[in-house]
Amino acid sequence: MEKEELSSLQLDALREVGNIGAGHAATALSGLLNRPVDMAVPEARLVPIFDLAELYGAAESLICAVLIRAEGDFSCNLVFMMEEDKSQELADLLVGSFCCDDEEMLYQLRDSALSEVGNIVLGAFVNSLSAFTGFSLPVSVPAIAHDMLGALLDVVVAIYGISGDMALMVQTSLSVKGLDGELSGQILMVPDPGKLPILLGKLGVL
Repeated sequence: MEKEELSSLQLDALREVGNIGAGHAATALSGLLNRPVDMAVPEARLVPIFDLAELYGAAESLICAVLIRAEGDFSCNLVFMMEEDKSQELADLLVGSFCCDDEEMLYQLRDSALSEVGNIVLGAFVNSLSAFTGFSLPVSVPAIAHDMLGALLDVVVAIYGISGDMALMVQTSLSVKGLDGELSGQILMVPDPGKLPILLGKLGVL
């Protein structure tokens, strides 16, 4: 199913899924950080996965990405991406003044905190999708990666391009109290082959 085959009603339904999911993710992040998180109105669109690299800007920009997989009635892969410098500010908020002479242990602690951020954001997104559709969607343990945007998207395309050809991209800005400036976050949802019509049917717009 290609983007051009979807009606405006179907695209609107997918955008609504993305908007609700992003809203729940912002609420969950606020609870994790124990501070207000304001979210700009998210943009959601369905795009060919091989076009992702053209939609994000400079390929050399540094990115932190957290990845999970949802199984069950609507199997899909999900990615939460943040700018690397903002992800480190988030890690500072979460880890606080924790002191450790072992740099490797501190690095792992910060990555563990960021993995939890991504896990909560994507988990909230999946939970809202489950509540919206009634689907059972157990998720995997999160994985985290730090790299240039172009390299990360190449990996996403190489891995997920095998399992699906379209991605639901939800892009928004989060304002976190105590964070210098906005955190620009993107959520990618890549359905497995044949699963997008199942979602559209459940939404009543197939």
